Amino acid sequence: MRLRALLDTDALGLKLLGGEDELDRTVRGVMTTDLRDPSRYLAGGELVLTGLAWRRDADDSEPFVRILVQAGVTALAAGEAELGDVPEDLVVACARHRLPLFAVHESVAFATITEHVVRQVSGERAGDLAAVVDRHRRMMTSGPAGGGPDVVLDLLGTDLDLRAWVLSPTGRPIAGSKTAGPALPAEACARLAGEHLAATRTGRRGPHRVTLGATTYSLFPVRSTGRSPQPARDVRETVLSDWLLAVEADAGDWPEERLDLLYGVTQLIAVERDRRDAARTVRRRLAQEVLELVRTGAAPAEIAARLRVAAPVLLPGLGSAPHWQVVVARVDWDGEEIEGGPVAQALLEEVLVDPAVAGPEHLDRIAVAHTGDEAIALVPLPAVSAEHDGSETGVLADTLLASVREPLTAGLNDDGRLTLGVSAAVHSAEGLRGALEEARHARRVAAARPGRVCAAGHQELASHVLLLPFVPDDVRRAFTARLLDPLRDYDRRHRAELIPTLEAFLDCDGSWTRCATRLHLHVNTLRYRVGRIEQLTSRDLSRLEDKLDFFLALRMS
Repeated sequence: MRLRALLDTDALGLKLLGGEDELDRTVRGVMTTDLRDPSRYLAGGELVLTGLAWRRDADDSEPFVRILVQAGVTALAAGEAELGDVPEDLVVACARHRLPLFAVHESVAFATITEHVVRQVSGERAGDLAAVVDRHRRMMTSGPAGGGPDVVLDLLGTDLDLRAWVLSPTGRPIAGSKTAGPALPAEACARLAGEHLAATRTGRRGPHRVTLGATTYSLFPVRSTGRSPQPARDVRETVLSDWLLAVEADAGDWPEERLDLLYGVTQLIAVERDRRDAARTVRRRLAQEVLELVRTGAAPAEIAARLRVAAPVLLPGLGSAPHWQVVVARVDWDGEEIEGGPVAQALLEEVLVDPAVAGPEHLDRIAVAHTGDEAIALVPLPAVSAEHDGSETGVLADTLLASVREPLTAGLNDDGRLTLGVSAAVHSAEGLRGALEEARHARRVAAARPGRVCAAGHQELASHVLLLPFVPDDVRRAFTARLLDPLRDYDRRHRAELIPTLEAFLDCDGSWTRCATRLHLHVNTLRYRVGRIEQLTSRDLSRLEDKLDFFLALRMS
């Protein structure tokens, strides 16, 4: 479609501020951004919508416009809701670079313009298929009875013979066409999600092509439609929450018309993602209210009353009050000042969903709030099953991240870290404050472990491991060096394997026979090695105190 057609559509509320001679330019897509440099997400031919949050002073307009022109953008539309009139410095910069500039009236949502452009571009370039997609768009925006993104993917399968799936950032299937054949294996889903997150972190422009075995997939990002009040300024703010569209095809040789159609499909799917996020608003507010009561020391009766309100929302139809678990998560990024709370909140809402449950309407059974860099989830458990053994029927720390560790590690790259702590189940408001502290302590235990993605459960808090996270780093280093460095040096010089021998000896509770059998050694050889360990460290492995010191040193090393 041409810019002139946009200007002639009164419902879009566009006012031309410059570029009268450029109105015959063609619009091939639309993008909403408030990034200072959005070039990584631009393919050329877009109408760029911006709320001007990137502009701090008049000097920012010239470089922003120059970046858009170099990326081949067709035109810029600036919203008046944030600053009122569009700044004159932006008008001048656009005129200098011959970039058409529109003002968007504050009463018009960017989503309205986005949907109009997608509809028109798809209609011009994709014919009957786009018309069907547009009908589905209207169904999706009118209510949940529209069928969700599965219907859009069915159209891709029947009209373009494309097998496609929508995946969460952890690789959980959100949607798939009925014509796509067998479901993607969980391993393939996790691999595709990880490859997509890794490519996004490097700034490469999609679609990203990935080959698994003999099959090539093209991965398209599914980003917000622009309804978020605070657009992301850093890719790390959204990389761990964005969905992706995986298409079983190599998009490298596709014509622009087909690429434009697929990007239009991702925008339609993004509407469903926004609906899901809106549906979680009630649960988030409930969690925030309950946790605020806990934090401020409210009376248990007041907390219990709020929990009674939350229970029917999270477990509709439940006859009795549920038990509760608390899960605490934190996302930390190196160096930059990026608020980790919203990222951790989105991740908890994803990883606490049963990975075997597909679909965007998966009936979440959790309420997640965030404060600062920390997210806190209230997880209800049916009281009947919880009474049997709450720790076994609820969330288990050691399995919570098993299926999502690979993709999340790729998204965290080498500058991010996710740590989680899980409490035991509690059956009343009186126990909720203790559960919160227990989950926070468990998260600190997880933070003391190596790795980008770590979790710990309440079971570990009865162990010596609870003490380790609170030992200062310099004390740790000095303690482990004093005990283990002589053994490491000896092993390097003589290949004596004293460290593995020490670990096995302690693991066998000091049993000579069992340890020798495990290491496939004669008992006399084992006694020689243990004697060498004692000689090098001036310790006695028959004494409980020295055994415990070695055990802690190995755990902290």
